[in-house]
Amino acid sequence: RQGHTCVTNLLQWLLVPSCSDFHAAIVAANTMIRLSDFEQYAREHLAKKWKDFHADGACGQFTLKDNEAAFQRLKLLPRILRDVSHLATETTILGEKISMPICISPSGSQKIAHLDGEVAMVKAARSMGTCMALSAYATCSIEEVSEAAPDCLRWFQVYIMSDPNVTKQLVFRAEAAGYKALVVTVDVPIAGIRYASVRNQFEFPLKLPNLESLNVKSFSKIPNSAAATWKDIDWLRSLTKMPIVVKGILTVDDAREAVKHGVSGIWVSNHGARQLDTVPSTIEALPEIVKAVGGTAEVYLDGGVRYGTDVLKAIALGARAVFIGRPALWGLTHSVSASSLLDQRHQVEILT
Repeated sequence: RQGHTCVTNLLQWLLVPSCSDFHAAIVAANTMIRLSDFEQYAREHLAKKWKDFHADGACGQFTLKDNEAAFQRLKLLPRILRDVSHLATETTILGEKISMPICISPSGSQKIAHLDGEVAMVKAARSMGTCMALSAYATCSIEEVSEAAPDCLRWFQVYIMSDPNVTKQLVFRAEAAGYKALVVTVDVPIAGIRYASVRNQFEFPLKLPNLESLNVKSFSKIPNSAAATWKDIDWLRSLTKMPIVVKGILTVDDAREAVKHGVSGIWVSNHGARQLDTVPSTIEALPEIVKAVGGTAEVYLDGGVRYGTDVLKAIALGARAVFIGRPALWGLTHSVSASSLLDQRHQVEILT
């Protein structure tokens, strides 16, 4: 309960609707008034190797820094004397209603942050009326997450595995469990180089129930296929009635190719800057991709979203919704210690 409460509170702050609500939240939250406060808390309370696993970016982390900095280089030009007394944040993604254009990214191994892991996360998404994408590398099973919040909008994220039967069975399980879309991550043919995880000799500390037959231990030995092509997208479309979203698009050419292969959504992502360093920030890549797609597929974005103004900028530049990864994990981390260190009343209402 505490896990999903803290993530719910986190989700409530990106869209704080009024100054009075914001100040009330500050009073209630005590010192936890920004997403960076939760990040700092996580850095102080997680074991080093777990903290590094979630926080680390690829190589020199230039793109990791730029994902956030690029949002701040974009300036808002506000119009004045407009009636803003009645505001609405509701939208739809792939025809499904959500309360706000902020959804939860498919981050793996969430039990590192909280023992309830992805179950807490999906309950938070349900309570906020938004979508959660579940990672194939989750520490809770496809079915367990579905049963925890059957009325929550859930997408399932999958990689194209070296063994196509593994991919196929994951797709079948997700569809049977009521997931509404299949997110295919295409930017990890091999694992990115993350210096901290190399130094820490990181291994997955918990079972990955969706990949249990593969006995995955080390991220450097992930079972993803390095030979995947667009033909695999066609193959996945033949397996399922779920709409397919391709995650990991950064170029106009790839966006156009995705549309040619019948995808319903294009997810502009650099994998949280964890795969290939010195690629563009996602907010920089977004406008040209939106223009190239021309409304033939919905476009989403993740990477560097830390403020409500970041959400606004992404939507203004054509994104249908944004997805957040690390901030939601920080919320889980705060909650796991909150029961003994902080009163529940001091937890923050952060993203709306």
